[in-house]
Amino acid sequence: MEAIREFLITEVGLSLLTQHKLLVSLLILLFLWLIRISLLRIVWNRTKDIKIRYEWKRSLSLVIPLIGVIIVGAVWLPAFKQFGAFLGLFSAGLAIALKDPLTNFAGWIFLLFRKPFVVGDRIQIGEHAGDVVDIRIFQFTLLEIGNWVDADQSTGRIVHIPNGKVFIVPQANYTSGFDYIWNEISVRITFESDNLKAKSILQEIINVKAKNFSDDVEKEILEASKTYLIYYKNLTPIVYTKVKDFGIQLTIRYLCNPRKRRSSEHEIWEEIIARIKKEPDIQFAYPTTRFYKAGEENQMKKHTF
Repeated sequence: MEAIREFLITEVGLSLLTQHKLLVSLLILLFLWLIRISLLRIVWNRTKDIKIRYEWKRSLSLVIPLIGVIIVGAVWLPAFKQFGAFLGLFSAGLAIALKDPLTNFAGWIFLLFRKPFVVGDRIQIGEHAGDVVDIRIFQFTLLEIGNWVDADQSTGRIVHIPNGKVFIVPQANYTSGFDYIWNEISVRITFESDNLKAKSILQEIINVKAKNFSDDVEKEILEASKTYLIYYKNLTPIVYTKVKDFGIQLTIRYLCNPRKRRSSEHEIWEEIIARIKKEPDIQFAYPTTRFYKAGEENQMKKHTF
C-alpha cells in the first residue's frame, strides 16, 4: 500500500490529500450506485406496471448522477486550484477523444428541451422507423416497425440510435401534435367496368369507415395548430380517378391513426372485395398479355376495339 502511495506521489504527482479525495469520491459513487439499485428493487417488488418502472428508472438515472456531481464536486472544489493546469489539459484531451459521446450528450440535452419526440412517439429517423421506448444520455431506443414486415407493424427488434443523429439526420414524427396520417389505397378496375359505379361504392365504403373519428381529427388539428402551422381545408375521405396502363385506378385517400394503418386497410379491402364480387359490371384489373397469329390481326382488332 505504501509503495502504491509513493508511486502516485513521485510518478503521477498526486499528493496524499488528492489520493484521499479520490478514495472518498469512489466511495461516494459506490454509495450512490447502491442507493439506486436498492430503490429500483423496491419499485420492482411493489409494482409490475411497466410505465411506472420505466419512469422510476429514468428519473433515478438523471437524479443520482446529478447528486453525485454535486457531492463529488464539493469534495474536490478546494483541490481544483492545485490541479488547474492538469484539469485543463485533461479536459482538452477528453474533448478530442470523446467527440462522439459529447455530441450524443448534446443531442440528449436537445431532446430534453426541444422535444422533437418523446417516449411513446412513433418516428422515422434516417432508414429506421419505430416507437420510441427509451431515451438515455447517449442513445435512444426504438421498437422497430416496417423493414421486412409489410405495413407499419413491429418487427420485434430493438434499435439503439446515438442521440447525435438528431443533428444530422431528418426526423419524421407520426404522432407528435397531430395523431393522424393520410393513407391511400389504390384499386384498379378494367376499362370495360362501370368506373362511376365503382367510385361510388368506394366512396360509400370509406365514408362509413372514416366517420367514427372525423370529430376527433378536427379536435387534433385544432390543438396542433397551436404549435404548428397545420391547416387542412378538407378532412373528408375522397376517391381519385386516374387512367393507368392496364386499367382505371381509383385511389382512396383518408386519414387514419398511424398505428392502425394496416388494420384499417384490412377492413376496407375486405369490404371492397365483398362489394365488387356482387357487381357483374365491375372487374378488378391486372396485367395481361394477348397473343394472335399472323393473318388474324384484323379479327383481333375487332375484339379489342
